Amino acid sequence: MDPASAHPPAPVTLGESGKYWIKLGFISFGGPAGQISMMHQELVEKRRWISERRYLHALNYCMLLPGPEATQLAIYISWLMHGAKGGVIAGVLFFLPGFLLLSALAGLYLAWGEVPLVQGIFYGIRPAVVAIVLFAAWRIGSRALKNEVLWGMAALAFIGIFILEIGFPWIVLAAAMLGALGGKLMPAKFGSGGGHDASSKTYGAALIDDDTPTPAHARFTWTRFMVTTLVFIALWLATMAILSRQPALADMGLFFSKAAFLTIGGAYAVLPYVYQGGVEHFHWLTGAQMMDGLALGETTPGPLIMIVSWVGYLGGVAKDVSSHPLAAGLSGAAVATFFTFLPSFWFILAGGPLVEATRGELRFTAPLTGITAAVVGVILNLAVFFAWHAFWPQATPDAPFDGSFEWVQAVVASLAFIALWQYKADIIKVIAVCALVGLIHRLTI
Repeated sequence: MDPASAHPPAPVTLGESGKYWIKLGFISFGGPAGQISMMHQELVEKRRWISERRYLHALNYCMLLPGPEATQLAIYISWLMHGAKGGVIAGVLFFLPGFLLLSALAGLYLAWGEVPLVQGIFYGIRPAVVAIVLFAAWRIGSRALKNEVLWGMAALAFIGIFILEIGFPWIVLAAAMLGALGGKLMPAKFGSGGGHDASSKTYGAALIDDDTPTPAHARFTWTRFMVTTLVFIALWLATMAILSRQPALADMGLFFSKAAFLTIGGAYAVLPYVYQGGVEHFHWLTGAQMMDGLALGETTPGPLIMIVSWVGYLGGVAKDVSSHPLAAGLSGAAVATFFTFLPSFWFILAGGPLVEATRGELRFTAPLTGITAAVVGVILNLAVFFAWHAFWPQATPDAPFDGSFEWVQAVVASLAFIALWQYKADIIKVIAVCALVGLIHRLTI
């Protein structure tokens, strides 16, 4: 070990940590796995702000929560270092770049989306999205579906949402109940099989080391828990009261509050719910626009759940929440983002002290295993929906195969999936190549 690493680094100020979080917000490509890896390399290995064990303990908790785990991990680490103020700053700075970029792209999309050049690019991007979502289902399923019971739950979830049209929240609830029951009757089938076990690795003394006492602000008391909870409830109610003057924004606030508690399993898990609400129920955007937003979300930094900013922006414009399109779009994007991320701050600021009090005891639960299995079926359903929109763009629910079949998009989607699955190609590169193919095809027909 380097002699210098035998001593913890100098204390980090709130301003210094803020510079890191905003930098991470601009460079955090690669989805949650990439973002978590970046934080580990920088904060555990290089800067030694937190030890390996404390980092993994925080990560285990965040993996159990609904919401974007990488964002919650950033909030957790900064909260541990600098209290509630640090947690709020880290969380906001982490998703702020993605919010600004997707809002700007949504405005440009609405202004220039009908230009043939842009249409050609998105013609190629849409089949890439089909491949990306299908690959996500395969990737999660290969990790989560370890036995025939979990495979069966995934199949039931697909049948429930695709054929029976059961709402996503009910599928999550049923999966959790089946998981809890299965954990008692068949514990071997619902074992954790995931999570992040404690590690013996060490990179030197850290500011928050294995034996560093829990700071005063991170110690659990019922008084602090209740006060924190009441503050968040009051903030939610006050914001909803303000939005009640504009029914469309109030609908967004309520909808994305529900969505925030359903993102167990990552952003892809909640996309079907956002699709059902944003496209089919509230008509904030079309299925094709949802696909375009997902592609842009994959190529911009920050959590993939930032797709809600895109949905909110287009929804604000579609519902004319302001006489000025820019103000309408930004209002919708801000409301969607605020209500999506608000619960994440509560989970950490209120629940973090409980986690610190139980270090070494946190484990994945059987209900979560059941939910994860169901999520695979739900994501597969989303891939089918997107494929339908891409391959039969003129089709309707009453005539599902009406119009011509877009064989070019089917071929591009197949090749994109093979590139992701067989050759482990980078998602951004796949989207770029597909966009180029789409542009060439549209310019030559």
